[in-house]
Amino acid sequence: MELALAAIVFAAILDGVDGRLARALKGTSRFGAELDSLADFVNFGCAPALILYLWGLDTVGSIGWLVVLIFAICAALRLARFNVMLDDPNRPAFAADFFTGIPAPAGAIVALLPVYLDLLGLPRGAATAPVALVYCLGIGLLMISKVPAYSGKTLGKRVRRDMVLPLFVVVAMFVGLLASYPWTVLAVCSLLYLGFLPFSFLRYRRLMAAHMAETKAAPPPSEL
Repeated sequence: MELALAAIVFAAILDGVDGRLARALKGTSRFGAELDSLADFVNFGCAPALILYLWGLDTVGSIGWLVVLIFAICAALRLARFNVMLDDPNRPAFAADFFTGIPAPAGAIVALLPVYLDLLGLPRGAATAPVALVYCLGIGLLMISKVPAYSGKTLGKRVRRDMVLPLFVVVAMFVGLLASYPWTVLAVCSLLYLGFLPFSFLRYRRLMAAHMAETKAAPPPSEL
């Protein structure tokens, strides 16, 4: 179980750098994008679903299998929508800072929160499996929802030179904590991520309102 969780976290880290690496090496292709989505579906859709089922959702009967199947399907739909939206020419510029729905890697890591808590020694009760069932379904629905989630994709492009070293130290400390206290760090990060979603939603709405105001105020092309 622990090795499977570590593999998913490692896959999420690689997923965060593979696109940047491909662009840096000028090795991007449509085939690579589709293959990446297939790997993501296995890593962040199928694997977490099986882990959750074998961890405890099998105790609630066939409904447990149904919920993890729905979770995997939601991950597939989320990945398909991401690929389609890449080709959308009408997206405003600020939308590049946001995902539509939580991304599959984050969804996989956050969905496994009940497992982290169990590994931390949180006692199981009669309601553990049913609560985890509802939680898993909720995370799956968040993946296919239209809730904006901050992506952080442009964060690296905006780091000032004098902030590179402090940022490197923070990242190194995080990696050290993750290696030393993996379940605590993953549980805290999962809760923080979910808690940050309302702020991401409000930020997106403010940016969209400003964008709509600018669009209405701009003169039509015939008047330019």
